[in-house]
Amino acid sequence: MARIRIALAQSNPTVGALDANLESVLATIDRAEAEHCDVVVFPELTVTGYPPEDLLLKPGFVAANLRALEAIAAHTGACAAVVGFVDADRDLYNAAAVCAGGRIQGLVRKRLLPNYGVFDEARYFVAGDVRAPGSLFRIAGVNVGVSICEDVWSPDGPLAVQAAGGAEVHLNLNGSPFERGKQSARERMLGTRASDANCALVYVNQVGGQDELVFDGGSLVIDPRGEVVARCPRFVEHLGVVDVQVEPVYRKRLIDPRGRPTRDPLPVVTVSEVSRAAVLPLRVEASDPLEPDAELFEALVVGTRDYVRKNGFSDVVIGLSGGIDSALVAAVAVEALGPAHVHGVSMPSRYSSEGSRTDAQHLAINLGIDLRTVSIEPAFQAYLDMLRGGDAPLPGLTEENLQSRCRGTTLMALSNAYGWMVLTTGNKSEMAVGYFTLYGDSVGGFAVIKDVLKTRVYDLCRFVNARAGRSLIPDAIVDKPPSAELRHDQRDDQSLPPYEVLDPVLEGYVDADRTAAELIESGHDPEVVHRVARLVDMNEYKRRQCPPGVRVTGKAFGKDRRLPITNGFSEAAGPPR
Repeated sequence: MARIRIALAQSNPTVGALDANLESVLATIDRAEAEHCDVVVFPELTVTGYPPEDLLLKPGFVAANLRALEAIAAHTGACAAVVGFVDADRDLYNAAAVCAGGRIQGLVRKRLLPNYGVFDEARYFVAGDVRAPGSLFRIAGVNVGVSICEDVWSPDGPLAVQAAGGAEVHLNLNGSPFERGKQSARERMLGTRASDANCALVYVNQVGGQDELVFDGGSLVIDPRGEVVARCPRFVEHLGVVDVQVEPVYRKRLIDPRGRPTRDPLPVVTVSEVSRAAVLPLRVEASDPLEPDAELFEALVVGTRDYVRKNGFSDVVIGLSGGIDSALVAAVAVEALGPAHVHGVSMPSRYSSEGSRTDAQHLAINLGIDLRTVSIEPAFQAYLDMLRGGDAPLPGLTEENLQSRCRGTTLMALSNAYGWMVLTTGNKSEMAVGYFTLYGDSVGGFAVIKDVLKTRVYDLCRFVNARAGRSLIPDAIVDKPPSAELRHDQRDDQSLPPYEVLDPVLEGYVDADRTAAELIESGHDPEVVHRVARLVDMNEYKRRQCPPGVRVTGKAFGKDRRLPITNGFSEAAGPPR
């Protein structure tokens, strides 16, 4: 029985940072060589970072990416390296290079280009020839197939073709973003593909944050029976080294009750014939899956950490209102950056309760962050005097919004003064219905929980406390009715349906793209549905002006959901009165 030692390079490249990405790849190849690996597999488009987007319109960027690949190939020795890069011919291709012995041994081009959700690959790349099966690579005496991300999702994609043509192990390079529940779906799909093909499958995914996207790693090795035999930890960089046992192809086909799916043998590029692995196989590592609250919290932490640091910031500032949203954002920021790099600001007005002020103080003490108090009352009064020219109140929500804008201006002033990035604290429920002030509480550099519904905010705060073994987020914050405190005795449920009613409607209308009629038919209150749908639709212009934030669902505001601002489709308005 043959054996091949494979290193899974679950890495965190930065889009556009070609020199830094190159340095990381070379160091990882050296580590794999030291572990006597036969091949090290990197994620999709490791050289450029994923997704490079309109950087691909710059010929100089593409050329520099090709020079980096040449440097990687020159650095390889006995351990082969499979690296994702941008290939340029008459068109651009999302590609992988198999490098060994100081040169490129062969190339593979991605065949299935996703163009849905957050993916825009058809904008930039041409698909590899789906009719040409390509070559296998003989590494350590094992016939190895290679594919890129989406290619493995198709049941009749390259994995099936290569396995029928003689592949014994298949390497799949990925840039697969996180969303809740996706890892279990991945494992089910990959297990099915491996067992259908009777071929061991190595899935390598990148990790880290890139703008709104978070990549969660979770790289895997699956045996020909579809069972997970190795699982890398999630949300962290990791080099997993695994010995894969390879049974003869003919045996797998003889015992397959579905028959013997074969085709003419594929051409083979010989890289190496003998495994470099030690006589004794390595112990297989298999990290335990994360619980839903844990994986969601880690996604927020990684997305925040990488957005702040990759954009050249070290510190962040947060307006601490004493409410649950700012408390969760502060807890995420402390986990991501450390308490010394997180700064809280209490900005009371004439409507701020004493409890909110003390709750913010207790939170700051528990998290170990500094807290300064800056009253917005002088600025608020100055605005009132300037605008109304007398004692008459300003109409509508003007005075409430003015307070929020005083706070936003204060936070941005501190950002200018000290170089801190402002983290906004609005959640997805508020973002959806426009329950925020444009140029006020929406001001900032990054919106940490913009894709987290309010009810899930409560779940995550309870998770933070349970993990800490104490009320890191004070119970008073978790238990109090939510309020913006912009007028006397204000509560959110005076302006919105209760969140336990609102959030299921938003999940249907926003995340699942269901119509108002469908939601009503499924049992939701008609008046609530029409009201919520109208609020969601009319506030698209506000959301479009908000900062980016961590994407944790399959339909986040931003890359996923792209509705026109000027929109005459009015099914949400409800029946005429």
